[in-house]
Amino acid sequence: RECKKRAAELHDEILFKQPESSHHGDCPICCLPLSLDEQKSGMMTCCSKQICKGCCYANAMREIRESLEQKCPFCRHPLQSKDEDFGQNLMRRAEANDPVAMREMGKRHRNEGDYGKAFGYWKKAAELGDSEAHFQISVFYRDGKGVEKDVKKAIYHAEQAAIGGHHLARFNLGGIEWGNGKVERAVKHWIIA
Repeated sequence: RECKKRAAELHDEILFKQPESSHHGDCPICCLPLSLDEQKSGMMTCCSKQICKGCCYANAMREIRESLEQKCPFCRHPLQSKDEDFGQNLMRRAEANDPVAMREMGKRHRNEGDYGKAFGYWKKAAELGDSEAHFQISVFYRDGKGVEKDVKKAIYHAEQAAIGGHHLARFNLGGIEWGNGKVERAVKHWIIA
C-alpha cells in the first residue's frame, strides 16, 4: 500500500512539474523557443527540423542576395520544389525511425481519413518520445477514432504529452480532472498550460 502511495506521489511530482519548454522545442539555428502557433515555423523534410520563420527568412534573403540555390537553413540540403518530393523525403525519414517524420505522416493519413495508418505512425512516434504523437493518440482514444474508446489510455497518453510540454494535452487533463470533481488538480493543470 505504501509503495502505491509513493508511486502516485512521484508520478504527480513529474506530472505537475513546469516543463522547460513547449513540445515544439527550440529553433536549432537561433535557439529561441518555437512559437505555439505552428504557422510561425516550418518543418524541413530533409532533416525533420522545425525551423522558425525568422531563420527561414534570413536564409532566403541571404540566398537571394548572393544568388545561391535555395537550401535548407539547417542541413543545407537543396529544398524540394514538388509536393511529391516532399512526401518521398518524409517517407524516407519515417522509414529511418524519425519520430518527427512519423508524426507528420500520421497527420497526413488523418487528414486523408485513414485513421488506422495515422494511429500506427503516431504509436511508433510516441514510443520514440514524441509529445505531439502522444497527444494525438490521446484524442483518438478519447473520441474513439480508429480505435475503441478507452479513457484510461487517453489519460495516459495525455499525461505523457503534458509531461513533454504539450499545452493542449495539459488543458485537456484539466478538463478531465474538473469533470471528476478534482478541482485543485484541474486548476494546477490549467495554470501550467
